[in-house]
Amino acid sequence: MVDKPAGLLTHPTRPDGAPTLWDGLRQLLAYELANRGQLSIITRLDRETSGLVLLALTPERARALGLAMQCGLIGKEYFAIVRGWPEWDQTRIDAPIVRQGEVGESPVWLKRCVDPRGAGARTDVTLMRRFERDGKKFAMVRSEPKTGRTHQIRVHLAHVGSPLVGDKIYGGREGAAYLEFIETGWTPQLAAELLLPRHALHAAALRFPIGEDFVEVRCGLPSDLRDFAGEAPVFGG
Repeated sequence: MVDKPAGLLTHPTRPDGAPTLWDGLRQLLAYELANRGQLSIITRLDRETSGLVLLALTPERARALGLAMQCGLIGKEYFAIVRGWPEWDQTRIDAPIVRQGEVGESPVWLKRCVDPRGAGARTDVTLMRRFERDGKKFAMVRSEPKTGRTHQIRVHLAHVGSPLVGDKIYGGREGAAYLEFIETGWTPQLAAELLLPRHALHAAALRFPIGEDFVEVRCGLPSDLRDFAGEAPVFGG
């Protein structure tokens, strides 16, 4: 188990030498890998998402955890900071997800959307607290995805009117902020719009089977999300 920082790719996606979690782990575990170990990353996170990533260091453990993943036995819990104050304290978002370009126009190839033609997706969300910052309303929520669709939590929360702070693709303008970021990098204009340089999503807990028992591992919010939420007054939740 490792706690991945925001901004770090999990796996290499192009031969440009950008650092990745995979490369760093292979260096860190060089001795184990040289002595018949095998590194497998069981759970993956987007580049901008921080938090827990589950690893296996033997083929046997990788097979067992891979099967547990297929059977829905690995529980995941994420914390997210969203815009606005949700009217609900708890909600279940049951809405199929598809790549937007498969069902319509999309300026961003990887952008997903809710559509009845998509694959089934379900997320349980609990309001943790509402707060204000600079006169604007935000909320901290706990999200538990019950399926594993690409960008699932981000798509579902935007779908119910609670987009993540800092989300370049689902935070508004149909992904234009993402395209602008690719073209110009981080600018004062994007900072004023998005408020954070990455989307406010953190993998806070994983629960997984080891033999006949279950193990739960948790990690707290990173400093950027703690600083954003700060000591603002809490409103309900």
